[in-house]
Amino acid sequence: MRIAVNTRLLLPGKLEGIGWFAHETLRRITAAHPEHRFIYFFDRPYDARFVHGPNVTPVVLPPPTRHPILYRIWFNRMLPRALRKHRADIFLSPDGYLSLRTPVPQVAVIHDLNFEHFPDDLPRAYSRYYRSFFPRFAQMAARIVTVSEFSRQDIIRTYGVPGDKIDVVYNGIGEAFGPLPEARRGEARKRHTGGRPYFVSVGSLHPRKNIARLLQAFDRFAEERPEACLVIVGESFWWDERMKASWKGMRHAERVIFTGRLGQEELHQVLADALALAFVSYFEGFGIPVAEAMKCGVPVIAANATSLPEVAGDAAIYCDPFDVGSIADAMARAWDDPALRERLAAAGLARSARFTWERTAEGLWESVGKVAGNLQPGN
Repeated sequence: MRIAVNTRLLLPGKLEGIGWFAHETLRRITAAHPEHRFIYFFDRPYDARFVHGPNVTPVVLPPPTRHPILYRIWFNRMLPRALRKHRADIFLSPDGYLSLRTPVPQVAVIHDLNFEHFPDDLPRAYSRYYRSFFPRFAQMAARIVTVSEFSRQDIIRTYGVPGDKIDVVYNGIGEAFGPLPEARRGEARKRHTGGRPYFVSVGSLHPRKNIARLLQAFDRFAEERPEACLVIVGESFWWDERMKASWKGMRHAERVIFTGRLGQEELHQVLADALALAFVSYFEGFGIPVAEAMKCGVPVIAANATSLPEVAGDAAIYCDPFDVGSIADAMARAWDDPALRERLAAAGLARSARFTWERTAEGLWESVGKVAGNLQPGN
């Protein structure tokens, strides 16, 4: 079988959640199935590290997809020709984008529908593209994979897709993550906060990550706790007016540290050395940092919203993401109660065992197999 794959998010040094999903699943699938040929379609020169095996053929299809206009060109002009040229039997798209102009059966991984519920969180051109095209992608897909039961139900309700067309495949946790050995504890604190304890928030600075309210909540919480710090890890994609206003209004801004994007090893150090993760995003299809923190034995503060209770279960302190006071109270509970932190850390370690990239890759391959089983003989 010849399986074409959208690998445009496999970018060295720039892997975000969907990019990690693609990398971790594809490298396992290609290794486990040497009998099949995989054609990786990149939209710019690729890094050899992302050509996962001898059964992978890398192909560069210009133009680089940096804008919705270029999405249309790439998926509806360049991709159909390439699928014909390489005689693809199936097209797999880990970011959910599909071609509307190919008869090749397509598998879409739709991680979440945040753009349907909070369209103003995105620049208008992107929001319009997603809301115009993703309903069509969902209808056209031979099969849909998503990363939580919450997202599955959301796709069913929002797009009217039959539930038996959608498979839930949870995200995994990178091999780099785990509890710090005793000899390494405190190193990240020394580097980033001068040895002071800190809450950590992980994720690109997108509006839905709720950084504006997190800053306000930390400012309120920190008023009577002069040792507390907040470390925010992630690239500033959209530093919007709400975040600017919250930052400008802080009394304790000097205790907030922005690290930008971190590599896996340093991210592990910063996450595992934290007093707790504060992940108060108001919309998530899964929430990989929550699973990573649990695997590190770090207590979790999470928003009681969308998929996060499904992922964290009984291993988190929950808060209302739209209520600054609720977030501040959750931080105070974590700070003031060492026994609670210990219980949450143990519960998180146990729960994290269910989230492995091996299981994710197996689930994704099963979905591809369901489509392959429907192909006519000789295809």
